[in-house]
Amino acid sequence: MNFSTNITQTKARDSYTIAVTKNVIVVALYFSINYINGMLVHTFFKHEIFNENPRYILFIHMVINDMSQLTIAVLIHIISYVFYIINFSLCCFLIMTGVFTTLNTPLNLASMAVERYIAICNPLHHLQICTVRRTYILIGLIWVMGAITILPDLFILLATEPLSFFLSTIYCSRDTVYRSPYLVEKRNISYLVYLSFVWLTLFYTYLRIMFTAKATGADARKARNTILLHGLQLLLCMFTYIDPLIESSLVSLFPMHLNDIRFTSYIFLHILPRFISPIVYGWRDQMFRAYLQKHLSCIRLKEQKKRKTQTS
Repeated sequence: MNFSTNITQTKARDSYTIAVTKNVIVVALYFSINYINGMLVHTFFKHEIFNENPRYILFIHMVINDMSQLTIAVLIHIISYVFYIINFSLCCFLIMTGVFTTLNTPLNLASMAVERYIAICNPLHHLQICTVRRTYILIGLIWVMGAITILPDLFILLATEPLSFFLSTIYCSRDTVYRSPYLVEKRNISYLVYLSFVWLTLFYTYLRIMFTAKATGADARKARNTILLHGLQLLLCMFTYIDPLIESSLVSLFPMHLNDIRFTSYIFLHILPRFISPIVYGWRDQMFRAYLQKHLSCIRLKEQKKRKTQTS
């Protein structure tokens, strides 16, 4: 993930009013999305039925991962406006954490697709293969894969940059932290490997489930549609990876609107995709939706009782 924001590293900066407006929009979207995701997390941990199902464990891991990724992205965005430049070591920590969570998303999508494939195509062995313990081990492997990808970048930085650079202040973006062309090349290769692996997994599971759906019923067709939604979400992930290319193409066409282009791409590529998980996997799932509606009904009843006590 590029983790660049709508402020350039040149002297061109937004006016005070525009800067406040943009940050209010970002913060409002952040709290709205994380409030919805927070209700999903609360519903998951409150009901034991979800804690024992690998499908929902992987789903809630993706929700928590999205919340973490969104927090880092918004934090970097606000810092770039308030302070403009920050300590390199702090920026490096934020960027690495953001990249960790960004790399987790495609692998989590692939894991969810494989779980659906096993449930539909090998239902008799699903309980033996997809256990709760193995699901948590799989989540651990997802984080290990992210560490294997990003930690070498830190080691290269420690080996190539002088100590004074780690104590300096910089404009916080991935391009300013990882300046070496070797790191850029490594990043492109790792993205290609990651996304190719996930796309192949999604295509394979989708085709197998599609053939199964012709011979079975609605469950297989629903699983097939779910994997199609996985593909849509992965496509949005790919837009995140090619964000610099998209920005440079638009800036070349509209050079006078550089900041507006960066802000718009930031909203559509880094923030709004976080809306997909709660809608696709939370509200679309009948069982999860039922428990979520029950939770919302309890909140409304509590609010109504509170208002009655205040008026009486």
